[in-house]
Amino acid sequence: MKRILQISLPFAFLAIAAMIVYYFLSSKEEPRQRKFQTPTPSVVTRVLEEIDFDMTLKSQGEVRARTQSVLVAEVRGRVIRISENFQEGAFFEKGDVLLELDKSDYETELIVAEGDLVQAKLQLFEEQARSEQAKLDWKRLNPNEEPNSLVLREPQLKETQASVAAARARVKTAETNLERTRITAPYAGRILSKSVDVGQYVGSGGQLADIYAVDFAEVRLPLTASQFGFLDLPNIYRGEDPTVEGGPKVILRASDGRDEYEWEGKIVRSEGAVNSSTRQIFVVAHVENPYGRTKDGRPPLKVGAFVEATIKGKTLENVFVLPRKLLRENVNVLTVDADNYLQRRKVEIAWQDDDVIVIEGGLNAGDRVCLTYVPFALEGWQVNATPEESVAAAENKEEKEVKRRRPSNANSQGGNILERIEKQLPKGTVIPGDLREKLEAASASGDMRSAMQELRSWAEGEGIELKLRRPGS
Repeated sequence: MKRILQISLPFAFLAIAAMIVYYFLSSKEEPRQRKFQTPTPSVVTRVLEEIDFDMTLKSQGEVRARTQSVLVAEVRGRVIRISENFQEGAFFEKGDVLLELDKSDYETELIVAEGDLVQAKLQLFEEQARSEQAKLDWKRLNPNEEPNSLVLREPQLKETQASVAAARARVKTAETNLERTRITAPYAGRILSKSVDVGQYVGSGGQLADIYAVDFAEVRLPLTASQFGFLDLPNIYRGEDPTVEGGPKVILRASDGRDEYEWEGKIVRSEGAVNSSTRQIFVVAHVENPYGRTKDGRPPLKVGAFVEATIKGKTLENVFVLPRKLLRENVNVLTVDADNYLQRRKVEIAWQDDDVIVIEGGLNAGDRVCLTYVPFALEGWQVNATPEESVAAAENKEEKEVKRRRPSNANSQGGNILERIEKQLPKGTVIPGDLREKLEAASASGDMRSAMQELRSWAEGEGIELKLRRPGS
C-alpha cells in the first residue's frame, strides 16, 4: 500500500497543477482587437481639358558668319596706303578700298601695252592697204581670173589682225593689273584679322586679311531625331533648292554676364546627314543684320558667341499637358475617380521635356489628375480631393489679406510717431507740410533715418528740443 502511495502521489500533484494552469488560462480575458484604418491623404486635383500645344525645341550652338573669306593680293607690290577701316574689328561696305599697292610699275606696263597696240593697228592699216592694192592690180592684169589668197595677202592681213588683238589683250591685262593695286571689299563685312600694313611688300596671292560678311549670322543647332520630327521643315530632294523660305521661327539668347538678350531668326535649311557619333541632325538658323543698332540698345550678335535657341515646332492638337513631375514609372499618371479613389492610368506620351509632358492617349477630357505627390500610392487608395481652383482662390485671398493689413499697420505706426512728436512741440508750433509728408512716407516704408535727420535739423532751427526714439522702442 505504501508502495502504491509513493508511486501515485507525484501523478496526483501533476494533475492538480494541470488543473490550476487550465483554470487560469480559461479564465483569461481576450485582448481587445483594434482595427487599423488607412490614413486618408489630402490631394489637389485638376480636371483635364484638351488643348492645342505649340511645340518648342531647345538647342544651342555657336554663332558663325555665313560668308568668311581670306582677302589676297592678285598682283605684287608694296603697300603704300591702308584705309581707316582696315583694322581688326572694323566694318566696311561692299566696294570700299581697303588698301592700295604701289602702281608705278603697272602704269608703265599700261603705257607700253598701249604703244604696242598703236603700232599693231598701224601695221594692220598698212596691210589692209596692200591687200586692196594687190586686188586692184590683179583685176587690171588678169580681168578674167580670180586671185588666190596669197595674191590678196590674206595670211599677212590675218597676222596683223592677230597682232592687234594680242596688243589689245595686253592693254586690257595692264589696265586690270593697275586696277588690282586697289584692294576693294567684295561684300559688306568686318575685319577678323589683318596680315599686312603700310610699307610691307606682298606677292601675288599673298594673304592680306581674314574677313567675314555681316549681312547674316548663322547658327548650327543640333537636334535629336525625335526633335527633328516635330520641326516643320520640308524634305529636300535632288535638284531642289535646299534653302527654305519662311522656315520655323527661332529665338536666340545670350548673356553678357549681367543681362540676357534675345535675337529673332529663322531656320533656313537642314544639313543633309546625321552625325555618326552623336546621331544628331544639324539645322541652320539665320539672323538678319546681326550687327545693326537697335532702339533697345541690344549689343551685336558676335561671331563665336555661344547662344541658346528656342525653335518653334509643330502644333499638337487635342492633347493634355501636365507637369513632368506627375509622370510615374515613366508611363503612368495618378487619377482620382468619381468616388475619390486613386487609379493608375497608363498614358501615351507624344512629347516630354524637363518641365512638361504632352499626352495624346490614355486619358479623357474631364478626368481628374492628382497634382499632389503621394509616396507609395496604392491602387484604390481613398483620398480627400480638393480642386486646383479652390486652392488657388484660397491662396489669392490670403495674399490679398496680408497686403491689406500691411498699409494699415504702417499708417497706424506713422500716426503714433507723429502724435508723439507733436506732443513735444510748443503750443502753436506746426510741422511743415512737406516734412510731415516725408515723415508719413518714411513711416510707411519703415526707413525713418533721413526723415528723422530732417526733423532734427528743423527742430534745432526752431530752438525746439525733441526726445526722439526709434519706432517700436
